[in-house]
Amino acid sequence: MLKVPDLLAVLQQIVRRAMAIPPRAPRGSLLLREGRRFAVRALLGFDVLRGHAMYVPAVAALASGGAALAPEAAPDAARGGCVVDAHAWYRAYLPGPVAAEGTIPEGAGVLVVPIQVCGEPVGYLAIEQPTLEPPDAERRAMIESIADAAGDALERNRLYDDKARSAQEIRLFEKLLNAVGTTVELHDLIETVAHGIKSVQLDPDWKEVELWVLEEDSPTPDRGELRARVYRAPSSEPTTYWQNIRAGAVSAGRPLGVDVDFRTGHGGDGEGSQRALLDEAIRRRMSGILIAPGNPESAEEAFRQAADAGIPVVVIDAPPIAGSRAQLYIGTDNVASGRLAAEMMTRLLPGGGAVAALGAVDLARNVGERVDGFRAALGSTMSNLTVLPTIACDWDLANGTRLATAALAERPDIVGAFGAAADNGPSWGFSARAAGRGGDLKVVGFDLMASTVALLRQGAIHATIVQREHDMGFRGVEVLHRMISQGIEPTLAELPPSRVLHTGVDCVTLERTPWSTTLSDYLTRDAARRVANERGDRDPSAAHPTEIMLIGFPPPSRTVVDDQVSIPARSFVGRALGAGSPLVIDPDEGDARADAALSAAHAGARTLVALPLQARGSVLGALVLSSERSAACGEDDVSFLVRVAGTVAVGVENARLFRRISERSAALERANRQQAALLETIRELSSPVVPIAEGILVMPVIGVMDAERSGHFIESMLREIDAQRAQVVLIDVTGTAIVDAAAASQLVQAARAAALLGAEAVLVGVRPGAAQMMVEQGLDAGAMVTRSNLAQGFRYALARTRGRAAARG
Repeated sequence: MLKVPDLLAVLQQIVRRAMAIPPRAPRGSLLLREGRRFAVRALLGFDVLRGHAMYVPAVAALASGGAALAPEAAPDAARGGCVVDAHAWYRAYLPGPVAAEGTIPEGAGVLVVPIQVCGEPVGYLAIEQPTLEPPDAERRAMIESIADAAGDALERNRLYDDKARSAQEIRLFEKLLNAVGTTVELHDLIETVAHGIKSVQLDPDWKEVELWVLEEDSPTPDRGELRARVYRAPSSEPTTYWQNIRAGAVSAGRPLGVDVDFRTGHGGDGEGSQRALLDEAIRRRMSGILIAPGNPESAEEAFRQAADAGIPVVVIDAPPIAGSRAQLYIGTDNVASGRLAAEMMTRLLPGGGAVAALGAVDLARNVGERVDGFRAALGSTMSNLTVLPTIACDWDLANGTRLATAALAERPDIVGAFGAAADNGPSWGFSARAAGRGGDLKVVGFDLMASTVALLRQGAIHATIVQREHDMGFRGVEVLHRMISQGIEPTLAELPPSRVLHTGVDCVTLERTPWSTTLSDYLTRDAARRVANERGDRDPSAAHPTEIMLIGFPPPSRTVVDDQVSIPARSFVGRALGAGSPLVIDPDEGDARADAALSAAHAGARTLVALPLQARGSVLGALVLSSERSAACGEDDVSFLVRVAGTVAVGVENARLFRRISERSAALERANRQQAALLETIRELSSPVVPIAEGILVMPVIGVMDAERSGHFIESMLREIDAQRAQVVLIDVTGTAIVDAAAASQLVQAARAAALLGAEAVLVGVRPGAAQMMVEQGLDAGAMVTRSNLAQGFRYALARTRGRAAARG
C-alpha cells in the first residue's frame, strides 16, 4: 500500500489490484455508503471520471447470489461476493459514466464484493467481467482478500478521523471556555461556534449556524411572542494566526515581567497604519518592538529612528529588507516551506501531471517566497510535475474559491494544487468537492484553519504546512527581553551571524507518514500548549513590568449578519424554546417551510436543529443549525451540540452581565460628574469673593464650613487678594447656621493666610452664642478684628484703607 495518507489513491490501488485477477476485466469501481447514498470513491477504466456527480442514491440492492437487482431488498442484503448483470448494475449505480462510455457488452457481469468495517457493511467493490459466470474459488478468495484490505484502509482512516475529531472538539471547547471567561462579543462568539462545529461535525455538512439571543425584555416562552436578535457568521472564517502569535508573546512575557501591547495596523501611511503605531512606540519610549511589517521597505525609516532611540526591533512573520536596521528576524523559512510542500506533492502524484498554485504573491513577500520555493523544487530535473503560472489571490476565501473553480474548469488536466496561504488550501478543497474531484485533486495547503481541519478529515486536502506562529511570538519576546536587560550587542553576539532565527514548520496529514505529523497529534499538542500558557504566573520580582509593542496585521473585514426577529410560539424555534429541549425536524415533513421567523438562508434545508440556551434556569435564546442533507443530525450529533449550547449560554449570560455592569458604571460616572459639577457650583455660590471698594473684599460664608470647603475658601480668598491687591477682607458669617470650634479654627487660619499676603481679615456677623463658644473653648483669634455686622465692618475697612493711603502720601 501507499505510504502517503491519500485514501483515494489507496482505494484506487485496491481496485487496480482487483481488476488484475479476473481475465480481461475492463472496469472497476468502489462505492462507499454515506447515509442514504453511495459515494464513488474509486473508478478505473472509465475515461470520463471528472465532471460527473460522484454520489448516487442507495436505493437499489443486490439479490443475494442472483444476476439481477432487487430494488425491494435491503442494500446490505448481499453478505458475500456475487455476480450481477452489468447493465442492471451500471443503470442503478453508475448511470453517468457508463452512459458516456457507450454500449456494455451483452452478457457482461459485475462481480460485487461487500466491504466491511468492524463487521458492518460499508460499501461494495465492483469488478466488471465478460460473463456472468462467477470466478473460481481461488480468484474469488483473492478478490475478497483485497476487499478486506479496503476495509482495513477505511478502518484505519476512520480511527485517525475519530482521533482528529476528538482533538478538534477539545480545541473548540478550549476556545469557547477561554472566550466566555473574558469579555464576550457575540459577533466573535458566533464565528468561533459556527466554524468550530463545522470542523468537528462533518457528516451533517451544516449550511448555516446561527445564534438567536432573546431580548431581555422579551416575555417568557409560555407567555406570548418572543423577540430575538439573530447572529449569523460570515462564510469566511477568522484565522487564529495572530491569536497564536500573541499567545506565544504573552506566555514568554509573563514570567519575565514583560507586558505585551498587541496592536494591528495596515501597511500604508496615516491613521491606523503600522507606521503610525511605530511612531507611537518610539514616542512612548517602549522598551522594545516586535513587528510583522506589512510593507518592509516603508518600515525601514521607523526602524532607523527606533535604533537611534536605543529601542530594539525584532521582525517576525515577514522578513525585512536586506541591510535592515531591525536587529533580528524570527519566523518561517518560507522558501524551504515551499520546497517541503513540493516534496509532499511529488509523493502524492508519482505519475506526474499539471500543478497549479494559488496565493497572494503580489501582496505579501513571504507568500511569494513559498511559491518560489515550490516552483523551484518542482522545476528541477527530479520532478515530472509541470507547474502552471501562479494564480494571484488575496486572503478572501470566497474569491479564492471562485478563482480555483475557474482554473479547474479551464484546465481539467490539473491534478495537483498548492494553497500558499491560510485561505488558499480550503479554496482548492471546496472547488474540488464542488467539481466532484474531492480527493482526486491532490491539495497541499498552508497553515491550519477550521476549514482546513474539516477538509483534511474529508480527504479534500491531503497535507498542510503549518507555521509555528506561537514560537515566533514566544522567541521574539524572549530575545527582546535579553536585549533590554543585557544589551543589544551582547545578545546579538550569542545569536547566528545571519541575524535570522527560523522557527520551522510542521507537515500535518490526517494519517501518519514518515514525513508528517498526524492531525490529531498536532491538535492535541496545540491544545495542551494553550492550557499551559494560561496557567503561567508572572515573576513576582518584576515590580515594574517592561512594555513591548507587538504590531501585526488587521484581520480581513468580515460581517456577521445581525437581524431582529419575532418568534411565534408555534414556530420551529418557538417550540424548542417552549419545551426547553432540542428539536430536530425535516422541514419537508412539517410546516417549517412556512416559518416566517426563519431567514432565507435556510432555504432548501432538509434538517433543522434548535437547541435552547439555558443558564441558571432561564432560557436566553437558541442555537439554530440547518443542513441540506436529510436526517443529517443523529443522537451523537445532538449530544455534542447540547454541550456546545451549554457553553454558549454561559457566554451569552456573561455578555449580558458585562453590558449591565458597563451601563451601570456609565450611569454612575455620569451621576458622579453631575454631582461634582453641582458641588463646584455650590462652592462657588457659597463662597463668593465680592470687591465692594478699592482694596476691600467681602466673602460671605453660607452653610456649613467643613475641611474640604475651608480649603477651597482659603484658596479663592488668596487668589482674589493677589488679583485685586486687596488690603482688607471682610469674612461675613451672618448666613452661617453654626460656627463651631472647627469652623472658627478654619476662619482663623484664613485670617493668618491673608496676613501673609499683607491683607487684614475682619470677621463680621458673629452671633453671641458663637462668640461665647469661642471664648469657652479658649480659641485664640489672635489679632483678628471682629465686628457685629457687615456695615460696621465696612466702616472699619474704609478707615483702614484711607489711613494706609494717607500714611503713604
